[in-house]
Amino acid sequence: MSFREIDVSTWSRKEYFEHYLNRITCTYSITVNLDLTRLLKEIKERNFKLYPTMIYLLSLIVNKHEEFRTALHDNGKVGVFDLVHPCYAILHKDSEIFTNIWTEYTPSFSEFYNRYLSDVQNYEKVQGFMAKPNMPPNSFTISSIPWISFTGFNLNLPKVTDYLLPIFTTGKYFEQNGKIWLPLAVQAHHAVCDGFHAARFINELQEAMNNLFPNT
Repeated sequence: MSFREIDVSTWSRKEYFEHYLNRITCTYSITVNLDLTRLLKEIKERNFKLYPTMIYLLSLIVNKHEEFRTALHDNGKVGVFDLVHPCYAILHKDSEIFTNIWTEYTPSFSEFYNRYLSDVQNYEKVQGFMAKPNMPPNSFTISSIPWISFTGFNLNLPKVTDYLLPIFTTGKYFEQNGKIWLPLAVQAHHAVCDGFHAARFINELQEAMNNLFPNT
């Protein structure tokens, strides 16, 4: 893991960062419906699961942009991780309580998918908030609510100045007008990420969903 500290005094984002971090602390969320039609058909044909596929695609786009890898490290300095890994929630059906697992990110879909399967197999029966130990600081959060579709979703963080990395939540996909749609909520900190960046992320994610298997 590499963490490159940012010299805030010369940072082009200095005014915005200080304003939204310290003066008027501001996070925001955007909820969209992603066109899942093509991707769902393709993963079903290949016997892949949707959740790890979306975890991979979210990780892929997150790692393309610094604003989604910007964080306050444990020395309190703001900087950018060279790479971030997804931490995701899974449900224990018997207790109806979730647990968290993280998987090391790799740009290779097949390699990441196998890592996900291995981590889930090894840790899915472990009770507790964090099933897989030693989660690295360069991790971001993904969760899923596959039992319900939603048109809005927001997390209320009481200490928003401490957490700058994005949070993603997917919902239950649904059919409408001949297409399959997947709700996605993106939670971001305005100190490091503007609406432009969130919109670009969503557009690139949709493109990645449509082209995960480009030869089909």
